[in-house]
Amino acid sequence: MDAIGALVEIALDLTKALSAEDRYDRLLEVWGRVVPFDAATLLRLDEGILVPVAARGLKPDALARRYPLKENPRLEIICNSEEPVRFPADSSLPDPFDGLLEHDPHALHGVHACLGCPLRVGDDLIGALTADSLTVAAFDNLDQRFLAATGALAGSALRTTALIEALEESAERQGLIARDLMRDIQLRRGHELIGTSEPMKRLRKEIDLVARSDFAVLITGETGSGKELVARAIHGASSRRDHPLIYVNCAALPESLAESELFGHLRGAFTGAESDRPGKFEVADGGTLFLDEVGELPLIVQPKLLRALQEGEIQRVGADRPHRADVRILTATNRDLEAEVRAGRFRADLFHRLNVYPLRVPALRERREDVALLAGYFCDLARRRLGFGPVRLTPGAIAALKNAPWPGNVRELENVLSRAVLHGSSGIVRGAPLEIAASHLAGNLDNAAAEVAAVETGSPSSDTVHLRRATEEFQRSLIRQAVAANGGNWAAAARSLGMQRSNLHHLGKRLGLR
Repeated sequence: MDAIGALVEIALDLTKALSAEDRYDRLLEVWGRVVPFDAATLLRLDEGILVPVAARGLKPDALARRYPLKENPRLEIICNSEEPVRFPADSSLPDPFDGLLEHDPHALHGVHACLGCPLRVGDDLIGALTADSLTVAAFDNLDQRFLAATGALAGSALRTTALIEALEESAERQGLIARDLMRDIQLRRGHELIGTSEPMKRLRKEIDLVARSDFAVLITGETGSGKELVARAIHGASSRRDHPLIYVNCAALPESLAESELFGHLRGAFTGAESDRPGKFEVADGGTLFLDEVGELPLIVQPKLLRALQEGEIQRVGADRPHRADVRILTATNRDLEAEVRAGRFRADLFHRLNVYPLRVPALRERREDVALLAGYFCDLARRRLGFGPVRLTPGAIAALKNAPWPGNVRELENVLSRAVLHGSSGIVRGAPLEIAASHLAGNLDNAAAEVAAVETGSPSSDTVHLRRATEEFQRSLIRQAVAANGGNWAAAARSLGMQRSNLHHLGKRLGLR
C-alpha cells in the first residue's frame, strides 16, 4: 500500500461506526502497511501522562503501564515538537518500551530506529504515535509530510472517539462532568478493574447490567479478589454516581457500637454520646452504602438493617421516631452466607434481601491470562511509590507468576510484586532500569518460581542462538495448535493464548505462519 492509500483508509475509518478499540487497532494496522515497525503505540495524553490505548508488537503489560512525560525524555521530546521526530539510531535516551518488545524484550536497549508523531487538534496536544524498528534505517525514506498527515488523522481519531463516547454517555446519563471527574479520581487511586480475560469480560457485563438498577447486590469471592473494586465500579456506573459511596467494614464494627455507626445516635443516648451524630446511612443519603464483610455483622444489628432495606427507614439510637434515607445497598463477603444462615449466625430474611442480585468475582487462578497485565500495572505502581526507574519482568518471572496458585488472589500478587521490586532494587542506582527475574519471586511463590529461577540464573550457554530457535519453534507449535483448535480463527486463537489479536498476527507474521 502506498502512503496516499493509507491516509485515505485512516480517514475513511473516522466516518465508520467502529468501537474505540477497533478504530485504534485499524489505525495501527493500516499505518503498519507503510511504516515498517516492529512495535507501535498509540497513546492518549492525560494531565502530563501518556496512557496507551492501542499497541502492536509489545507485551500485554505495556498497555497497563503509564508513561509520565517527565520520566520519559523521548516521549517528552515528541510531545514538545510541532512535527514528527526521528531519533538517531544510537541515541542515548532510554526508550520507554525497552523490555516490552514481545519477541525480543531487550532489543530496544541497543541501536534501533525510533520515531514519534505528536497528535494535535488545533493547538491542543492530545497524545502521541510512536514506532520502533530493529532495522536501523527502517524509517529513513519515510516522507515527513506523510508522517505529519498521519499524526493529524490519528489525533482526529482520538478526539472523535472521545466525543462519541461523551455523547453516548450524555444520552444515557446526566451529570457528565461530575461523572468524568469521579472516574478520573478513581482511576488515579487505582480503582480500576484490570483484565481482558473472558471471566472479566462477563463480570463487566454484569456490572453494567446491574448498575442501571437500584437492586441490592451481594458480591462474593475469595479474599483479595477485588470485591471492593466491583462495588466501586457498580456505583460509578449507576445513576447515583454523583453522590457519595460510603464504605463500612462490618468486621471492624464493635458489637456495642455497630448500631450507632450504621444508624447514628442522639446526644445522651449512651455513655460517651456527647453530641448528635449521623450514621453511615444518613451520610450516604442519595448515594450508595457498601457493607464489606457483611457476614461479620452482629446478629443484634441485623433486624435494624432489614427494616432499613424493607421500609427505607432508619432510626438513630435514642430517637423516638424513624426517618427515611434513600440509599442503595451493596454488600460483600468471602463467607458462604447460606451456610451461615443454616448455622443460625445470619438471618435468612436479611440474606434474601441482600442477595437480590448475586455477583461473583473470579479468583485470579481462574483468569491467569490477566496476570501479565496486572503484573505490569503493579510493577509500575511499586516503581512510583518507591521512586525507582522503569521496572521490567523477565519471561521467566511472568511464567512463574502465571503458574502460581494465588490463594490471596490479586492482593497477594500486588504484595509479591511490591516485595520483588524492593528486593530487586538492591544495588541498583536510583532511577536506573530494574529487571525482575524469577529469582526475585522464588521466596514468595511456590516451587514453580524456584524452578524457573534455576533455569534463568544457570550458567551462560554458548547456544543462545539455538535456544532462540527452539523458543521460536515452540511458539510456532503453540500457535498452530491454537489456530487449529479454533477452526482457523486467529482472533479466537489469540484469546485462548491470552494475547491481543494484533500481537498474535504480528508474531505469526514474524514466525512465517502468515
